[in-house]
Amino acid sequence: MAEFITISDAESGTRLLRWFVRNYPGMLQRDFYRLCRGGQIRVNSSRCKGMEILNKGDIVRLPPTLQSYKVVKKTENGANYSLVDLENLRKCIIHNDTDIVVFNKPAGLAVQGGTGIKKSIDKMAAALFPYDKISLVHRIDRETSGLLVVAKNQKAAQDLSSQFQNKTAHKEYLALLQGSLSQKSGVIENYVAKGQVFEDVKKIPQSVSAQRAITEYKVLGEAAGMLAWVLFLPKTGRTHQLRLHSAFSLHAPIIGDDLYGDRTNKLDGILGSFLTTQKLFLFAYRITFKHPGTGKTITLKADLPDFMQSVIKFLEFKLP
Repeated sequence: MAEFITISDAESGTRLLRWFVRNYPGMLQRDFYRLCRGGQIRVNSSRCKGMEILNKGDIVRLPPTLQSYKVVKKTENGANYSLVDLENLRKCIIHNDTDIVVFNKPAGLAVQGGTGIKKSIDKMAAALFPYDKISLVHRIDRETSGLLVVAKNQKAAQDLSSQFQNKTAHKEYLALLQGSLSQKSGVIENYVAKGQVFEDVKKIPQSVSAQRAITEYKVLGEAAGMLAWVLFLPKTGRTHQLRLHSAFSLHAPIIGDDLYGDRTNKLDGILGSFLTTQKLFLFAYRITFKHPGTGKTITLKADLPDFMQSVIKFLEFKLP
């Protein structure tokens, strides 16, 4: 039986041929045009030539023979992912234009491919946008969910990379911490290196290459002195900075952090039974930067993932 696909907002403005290249990479162009000429591929029930521009809400008819082209996409470093994976990532797009694409990254998905990593944003985004030059301009931890900006051309990549390096782009994170914070707001400033925190630069061993790490924070809500809902505004971007500052500077590790949290200190009672997820409660919530194409300052924010949203709603915490 024929399959009917409704074009999403993120796909709007894409030519029909490009849409097929993204979704059916195993298909030859001559086969695509043959199906168009034979009326097997249609847009809104009308015959098509292949270069039509798709708009949100358009319905593309796919013949049953296309199922054979739904192959696993393999990349040069051994990564593999299915077209279902690509479609799931496409659903995570919250902003898309000629210069950038912004994802609400799910927890557990790596940003950059490498040894042992089968799925990553950089490789999958390149498959979603095969005619663009996809470049990472900043990163968030694999376990962290939330906003990730990706450049689609070299000019945008250079501009955005400079903004993130010079700290003119601003990121805001939300986190649920296990513990109570005596100071409800403040600035953490110390040095971090390979999972360690050093308060005094003079006490850093010569063999350790530590970097200065600065985080501003504000407590947005608390629950029974056992949980704290915190807004983080990192001023530097060190590896695991917010996780380290939570666990060792605030002495309240982020819920779900098996790396820096105290695994023996589990919550009991109603709160403990409600927090059964193994995912990290750290979310890149809002980001502000100058658009590399227009030069205008834009602010984007994303919805909390389901596993966080249900808990935050239960605790009656508010968003900033």
